[in-house]
This record gives sequence, structure tokens and C-alpha cells, in this order.
Amino acid sequence: MGRYVGPSCRLCRYLGEKLMLKGEKCATPKCPVERRKSPPGGYGKTRRRRLSDRGMQLREKQKVRFSYGVLERQFRRLFAEAKRMPGIAGDNLLIVMERRLDNVVYSAGFADSRAQARQVVRHDHIRVNGRKMDIPSYLVKEGDVISWHEGSTDTELYKRVAQQVKDSTPPGWLELDEERMTAKVTALPTADDIDRKFDGKAVVEYYSR
Repeated sequence: MGRYVGPSCRLCRYLGEKLMLKGEKCATPKCPVERRKSPPGGYGKTRRRRLSDRGMQLREKQKVRFSYGVLERQFRRLFAEAKRMPGIAGDNLLIVMERRLDNVVYSAGFADSRAQARQVVRHDHIRVNGRKMDIPSYLVKEGDVISWHEGSTDTELYKRVAQQVKDSTPPGWLELDEERMTAKVTALPTADDIDRKFDGKAVVEYYSR
């Protein structure tokens, strides 16, 4: 599956808000959104055009897609799956995105960003129920235990996140064991667990036209 390989900070400047795509850097003065208020190609102009309803819907769709690191074709497929599920399509879509393995690795504090989490999964550092799983889009199930490959515990990455994870606060549906560096899915996420900065209803309206 393809992925976006361009500059992450450009996406945040395009939307005019931080998506925390580069982890700790986003919380420092080095963040380009802090230093350059103008959108890409704005040539120093900070004023943005007023968006139409369609433009707002597109913006919300892109915000979700950029945040989770999913390309348009895959995102459309996930939306189609969410519509077939019982319940509210917008909430279903965000719940599916939360269940992605790369997001779970990030939410557990095993990576600084979802992009890094994707790389951690792809590089075979992660196990699900003790089995190899190098597919970032894998959807976790209730009872799944996410752990590190034994051969990865000597890496500098593991040693660093093992220190950082002590300060992380995973969502309520994840149970974190800091000593064993494992995260258990105690329940599937619900609409109440979704970050309210995402407007699932707007995404549904965008694709419904």
C-alpha cells in the first residue's frame, strides 16, 4: 500500500492547524505552523479565503486522512466499509481508523507519531498475540495484545520509547503494561473515545454528494 512521502508540515500549513504529524517537534517553536502562518504557496499572505460548505467538508475529510496517514483510495474503501456497518457512518469510520495497528502503537506510546508507528510496524518490531504482524492497516480486536519483538528490545528506539511510555496516557480501551511494554485491547473503541477534533459527519456529507 502506498503512502504520502512529501513534507508532513506542509499538510498542517495547508489546513492551518497542527495535526501532530512529527511528534515532539510539533510542540516546539521549530514547528513550521508556528513560524509560517501562511498556507503553502501563499507567498507570505496569512489571509485565507472563506470556505464554502463543500470546502469545509473537504477540509474535515483531509484532516482525518492526513492525521492517520491514509491515501485517498484506501480512505474511500474504509468509508465504504463504515457505511455498511450498523450505526452512524461517521463514527464508524473514525472507530475503524482508531483500530488500525499503527494507530494503536502510537496511542500506546510506542512511537512519537503515527508515521513513526507505521515504520515500527513495517520494520517487524511489533507482535500481535505473539505473532508477527507487519501490516499497519491491520484492525485490532478485543483481547489482542500488542508487544515488541524480542529481537527489538536492544535497539535504541526501544530503549527510548521504554522511557517515554511512562509519561504517556493511552485511551481507556487500551491497557498498558509499562514493565512488559505491552498494550492490551480491553474493548473496542466507541464514539466517546474518538478525538473530537475530527468531524465524522462532515466526511459523510462530503462523500454523499
